Amino acid sequence: MTEGELVRLVQQRDKSAMKMLYHRYVGYLAAVCARYVPDDDEVKDILQEAFIKIFQGADRFEYRGEGSLKAWMTRIVVNDALKSLRRKKATALTDRFPDSAEEEEPAFDTVPLPVIHEMIRKLPDGYRTVFNLFVFEDRSHKEIAALLGIKENSSASQLFHAKALLARWIKEYQRCHDHG
Repeated sequence: MTEGELVRLVQQRDKSAMKMLYHRYVGYLAAVCARYVPDDDEVKDILQEAFIKIFQGADRFEYRGEGSLKAWMTRIVVNDALKSLRRKKATALTDRFPDSAEEEEPAFDTVPLPVIHEMIRKLPDGYRTVFNLFVFEDRSHKEIAALLGIKENSSASQLFHAKALLARWIKEYQRCHDHG
């Protein structure tokens, strides 16, 4: 059976075709997933979720010739593996570095407000826009991302860099005015 015929039958919810698709590609997709995720049980979990997505989304899949089904399924597995890794990494980072950012924050109240405003105005456009929306407009990264047409993690990154730059400028200002 060709890939195209298999796709048509799976899209019609044919159980034997679904089983055939699973058996034809599970080994390959498991190997792909294992390149990203070292734990075998986690690979099995990711594959199970991926095949659910594949079967549920089969009717929306547009067959574009031999290899397109395999490429589509590979993308689903890789995306799910990366999501799993990001979740683990986020948890690990949260556990390892509690409140370290707060300790690094300079004392804004030791710098006159007009000087702070001038520093904010000197930030690069992206940094300044995100910083202002987050700090002064009380917008979430999700809202900022939607407003600016960027990804949420880009918004978070811009804010992080803006704060780091402001912190450096404030420390320099304090150093100059403490010893001046």
